[in-house]
Amino acid sequence: MSHYQGNHGYPQQGYDPLDTARPAEPYSPLEQTVQAYPQQAAPPYQQTHQQVPAGVPGGDGAALAGQFAQRFQLLAGNIERIIRGKREAVELALVCLFSEGHLLVEDVPGTGKTTLARSIAASVDAEWRRIQFTPDLLPSDITGVSIFNQAHQKFEFHHGPVFANIVLADEINRASPKTQSALLEVMEERRVTVDAEPHPVPRPFLVVATQNPVDMDGTYPLPEAQLDRFLMKISVGYPDHASEVEVLKGMPTGPQIENLPAVARAADVAGMIDFATRIHVADPVYDYIVALVGATRMSRELRLGASPRASLALLRASRVRAAAAGRHYVVPEDVKALAVPVIAHRLILTADAELRERTAADVVGEILAGMPVPQAA
Repeated sequence: MSHYQGNHGYPQQGYDPLDTARPAEPYSPLEQTVQAYPQQAAPPYQQTHQQVPAGVPGGDGAALAGQFAQRFQLLAGNIERIIRGKREAVELALVCLFSEGHLLVEDVPGTGKTTLARSIAASVDAEWRRIQFTPDLLPSDITGVSIFNQAHQKFEFHHGPVFANIVLADEINRASPKTQSALLEVMEERRVTVDAEPHPVPRPFLVVATQNPVDMDGTYPLPEAQLDRFLMKISVGYPDHASEVEVLKGMPTGPQIENLPAVARAADVAGMIDFATRIHVADPVYDYIVALVGATRMSRELRLGASPRASLALLRASRVRAAAAGRHYVVPEDVKALAVPVIAHRLILTADAELRERTAADVVGEILAGMPVPQAA
């Protein structure tokens, strides 16, 4: 992870988180050193984080994983200055960012869904846009539109707000299905096609969508094809008593999103994404992921199981979680910890399961409990 001397354009506001974490000798940027990670032979994974099994090579991979973990925790701590007492939700959101996935945050009003998305955007020195979804929003209001330029006698494409590193789609289920579908291509292929011309979005690219599960009047539920494009679905939940007291004490003089310092650049995030793709996965872990996802397709409580896209999403997220823990290889616990937020929103329950008030998370939990966990070599 890169550590910058001085401010380098980041606002101080009396707080520089990098000062407390600066090593004696500054690291070179991760995006410049990621190529140093050797393509090593498959190491066995470990069951615990404390001991590395014999025969696991360390080298630059282990060192870079430690740098990844340092930057990851720095970002999480910065976001927690605004989102108090929700470390798990914050870390899941960052896992989604470094997995090059997209995040759906569903919760009741006032729990900090939008604030979480804005805090992530403020912590990364990158371009971000907010789109307030309403029933009268048009697809061109998201993707952009071609306008005829009389001076040049040709059509010119004017980019919409989706052309940013972090896009906040606020209350996404309030827009019509026609408008919601404007995100289908860009979320999967990271480009927008207008008049047969593809227009790529910048990298990194993250869509954070929010929706309210309670107020359903005038809303349009997301179709399965769109839900499947979100790598994770999480809820923030109410804060505990102590955290809510801290929030009250900090208002109005406490940390504000507008004053939250950026602690990473877009290039840092892109470098961390590239490094995460090199995290090693042993063959038994691949088998474990496929078995978990395959079990959802055979469950009698589900009308629709998870697709291969869910397997790929779980693999990418598990790699990031391993790197965030300072490891350069995935363990089965990474997969188990991420299975529910990655898989559950892709499933459709049978009518009988719904009558018994079962949830998709319950089904995934039972599959996890009944699935043998591969043992370390």
